[in-house]
Amino acid sequence: MRATLRWAHSDLRTHRGEALFLVLATAGIVASLLLATALFGYATNPWQRVFTQSHGAHVWLHTDTAADTGKLAELDGVDSVAGPYPTAATTVASRGSRAAVELRGTPERPSVGRPPVVSGHWLDPATPSGVVLESRLARALLAEPGDTLTVPGTARELTVVGLADSAEPRYRPGEQPGLVWALPSAVPDPGGQVIGLRLTDPGDTSYVVQRAVTVLGAGAIGEVSTWQQARAEAQGDNRLLGQVLGLFGLGALVAAGLAVHGAIGTRIRGHLRDLSVLKAIGFTPGQVVRTFLLQHLAYALLGAVAAAALAEALGNRVPGRLGDAVGVWQGLPGHTVALFVIPVGAVLFIGATTGLAAWRAGRVPPVPVQRPTVTLGGRLPRASTDRAFGPGSAATVPADQPTGTTSQAPGARSTAAAPGRHPTATTARPTAAQPGRRLANGLRRVLGLRPSAPRPGQLSDLARRALGARIPPALVLGWHKAFTRRPRSLATVARLTLPLLLIVVAMSAWTTIDRFHSTPEQIGLPTALSVRADAGLTERQTRALLERDAEVAAAYPGVETAALVPGQTATIALRGLGTGQDPYPYTLAEGRPARGADEAVAGQGLLDLLDVRVGDWVRMTVGDQPQILHIVGRSIEPENAGRVISTSLDTLRANDPGLRPTLYELRLKPGAEPGEVADRLATAGRGHLDVHTVANPADGLSPLRAVVAGLIAVLALIGLIELLTAIGGTVRESERDLLALKAIGLSPRQITAITVTATGCTALAAVLAATALGLPLAHWLIDAQGRSSGIGAGIAQGPSAPLMLLLGAAAVLCAAALAAVPAARAARRRLADTLSAVA
Repeated sequence: MRATLRWAHSDLRTHRGEALFLVLATAGIVASLLLATALFGYATNPWQRVFTQSHGAHVWLHTDTAADTGKLAELDGVDSVAGPYPTAATTVASRGSRAAVELRGTPERPSVGRPPVVSGHWLDPATPSGVVLESRLARALLAEPGDTLTVPGTARELTVVGLADSAEPRYRPGEQPGLVWALPSAVPDPGGQVIGLRLTDPGDTSYVVQRAVTVLGAGAIGEVSTWQQARAEAQGDNRLLGQVLGLFGLGALVAAGLAVHGAIGTRIRGHLRDLSVLKAIGFTPGQVVRTFLLQHLAYALLGAVAAAALAEALGNRVPGRLGDAVGVWQGLPGHTVALFVIPVGAVLFIGATTGLAAWRAGRVPPVPVQRPTVTLGGRLPRASTDRAFGPGSAATVPADQPTGTTSQAPGARSTAAAPGRHPTATTARPTAAQPGRRLANGLRRVLGLRPSAPRPGQLSDLARRALGARIPPALVLGWHKAFTRRPRSLATVARLTLPLLLIVVAMSAWTTIDRFHSTPEQIGLPTALSVRADAGLTERQTRALLERDAEVAAAYPGVETAALVPGQTATIALRGLGTGQDPYPYTLAEGRPARGADEAVAGQGLLDLLDVRVGDWVRMTVGDQPQILHIVGRSIEPENAGRVISTSLDTLRANDPGLRPTLYELRLKPGAEPGEVADRLATAGRGHLDVHTVANPADGLSPLRAVVAGLIAVLALIGLIELLTAIGGTVRESERDLLALKAIGLSPRQITAITVTATGCTALAAVLAATALGLPLAHWLIDAQGRSSGIGAGIAQGPSAPLMLLLGAAAVLCAAALAAVPAARAARRRLADTLSAVA
């Protein structure tokens, strides 16, 4: 045991840099997996916690005031109900911010859908004008208990007495109104009512909704929201962040395992003599395997423990969403189990890949066997180990042999000079295979096939022609050295390709996020502002007021309403934007724009919900009126999970001639600042306009930039480990060719250039493979995420050509620079050192 520890300590001192890189890479991988777990927990558990605490309703139905909702409590599958509560749509303002809200009259704190109060207190009859705000709405209005809200256009004021969480769909400016609980006396003129249904089996949600619509009548239903929709909205970007971290963490773990496997394999090939000596002095195969295994398990364990300790101690102090996610995750029941299982799993995986390579070390025989020496292009030497290099031997090159090739290693003594000598275990018979080889090549020429690949010790025809064309020998021989051993060369290229491939995917994710900000019109956001006008302005007055601003390029009138899908199991968003003379500029990923009557474009979420595709006709119900539309295109819809069908305002007016625009989408001129334009329009509207900037889905992905940058750093570190391993193997193997290279007249600088060129060619092959595989993979992954989120495919954007050239140049130049120093040191070794290394 003492000898094993001493040898492990000596090996550690020799490979300090490699050990440090393995520890850092393992720490980065484990940290990524822990953060991914935290984000998954943060995405799901806060909403689930609120839903459980509030004894939430699985279905909320918005109906008109005449609907008889008492029948719903008798439906099969309904456990209990909340309401009905009178509702009124209005707008409130606080500290310069405005928000559309649903004022819900609640006489007492309900038992179903009971909102947990997080600040202040619940409604009190002693404060008739008191209201409780949903917490997300309160953050948007910068409101706290004790603040006063105004209702624009009236002299009415509301007093905030508390803030509460809700498991219902969250407030989204311009899309989903915020929720405000008030006493029934504060809702004097309700425009509808809402009732919540808590089900005995949440899996029967669609069936219960269908039965409820049948009982009340489609004309009485205004909107339906379910617990699945609310949960999906609450998870939102956090789940995406968790998926990205988990995917790249697992990919980096595989890359790290392969890098460790390659590093050990290279070191075994380079230290065969040392391993044979260990076997000769009494080391058993099991001891050799355990030495390598325990050594690398210690590196992995150190990195995993460091990552777990840092995540536990400092994770909740990270600014932004990551810190919040870790803080919430640390309070969840499964936190301790995950904190133990993830590092242990990573260490065991690295240990498994290490064991496969260490097993080869245990198979090294106690007596070293001479490995065939790769010469500059001639045949492999056929000499035994103890007679390979003799004093006074000289290299002879036949006159008819091309320059740079030898039929025997320089200084090698011929084994055919002893007539009665029997070949040893390490002596080969090259002549036995030559007739068969010549016959095979002859048959290939007769059949018109390409000649078989040259053996590892021979130059290919291309290399011979390159030397004949006076291309520098260092370049030709370096390229030949990089790819002469195909299985080993391909394995090295594959191990280096994996981290580079993941870097290309990460860069594609970064570029796609930038696309959302730089060119939002290409991903379904052609307008920057959404404006809603109250009844105090006519359609002509509103449009004139909006187009009067110098930085408004176009104002598209429209309406948005909820529509029941066929089967009456859910509601979707039906939009009518633009007119026949001024159509709305939808971003299409498939099909064509909707120009004719009854033509529409739909989002991916709606196509999946209805199980339809472009070219189909769909029927929906708005109130008690059917609307039949022909889907002629698929638009990229980042809102409402893609459950949107859009047509022109003229098409909807054909079904309802009295339809009046309720919103205006504004396209601004290039260079205009949406916030400044919104402030000017709100001032010019004198309280009649509610102006919001259009939400960009990439705004919630800002933490992903830091995540991608960190993942690229971890992957680059893994790639650096593999690169150093490849350089070490190339330099060790070049020591066998050093005598031959010097014998044919190459200078130390040219010998160094051979190794540098070989390393650069390996890195270049990995870059090309990573680019060829990574770009299609990145597009597929990003588009798959777009389809699953409802936005739809077509949002992926690969890195630009200059950026990819920069990545490739950086990888190749880094490989060449790292190989230059050890290659130069090896090229200047003394003759005695070279003989010792080869022996």
